[in-house]
Amino acid sequence: QARSVIILTDTTYWGRNFGVMLFKDAITGENLYKKYVEYETITLYRDGFKTIFNLGFDVKAIVCDGKKGLLQMYPNIPTQMCQFHQIAIVRRYLTKKPKLEASKELWQHTQLLAKTDKESFEGGLMEWHIKWQPFLDERSPKTIKRNSRYKHKRLRSAYNSLKRNLPYLFTWYDYYDLNIPNTTNAIDGHFADLKNKLRCHNGLSDKRKKKFIDGFLKA
Repeated sequence: QARSVIILTDTTYWGRNFGVMLFKDAITGENLYKKYVEYETITLYRDGFKTIFNLGFDVKAIVCDGKKGLLQMYPNIPTQMCQFHQIAIVRRYLTKKPKLEASKELWQHTQLLAKTDKESFEGGLMEWHIKWQPFLDERSPKTIKRNSRYKHKRLRSAYNSLKRNLPYLFTWYDYYDLNIPNTTNAIDGHFADLKNKLRCHNGLSDKRKKKFIDGFLKA
């Protein structure tokens, strides 16, 4: 039934070319739309949202994993990037146990993301950057074969990811009255439960796997 919704959306995969894109209402927990996909693309996400709009749903907010282009897709709808996905991005760049002192401090600060408020996180990130900017800007010597390069590329990438996504990491805080989730945990937990149940049926063909998923998601 058409109503106001807050959309959680994400895609999960079995293997390389078999995935399910899901749109879930964070308010009621109802699955509103799903699509079997080979690849996760912005066009497919846009098609999903168009379907939901055409059904008459009033989308009050969106929570997603921060895929490029998805955060900016609907500028007039408050969009929250999943904070745990952001933490995972930084972890991939820095690892869980970074060796550089600058990396250790950035990783420790990133872990506060889902535990603190907007002003504290932004202020701490700014202080970190002021302290370590000369270190970030260090370059390797230029040679005949190649131009000068930044020495700490992974650290720079981790920081740039946080800086780039910062406008979307505290949408829940900026629109507090909407009660927007700060993560996609509700949908990720749904996927985890689905995968655990499917493991008991290894060897299913894609056709039977889809039938199982249809029954599980009821969307």
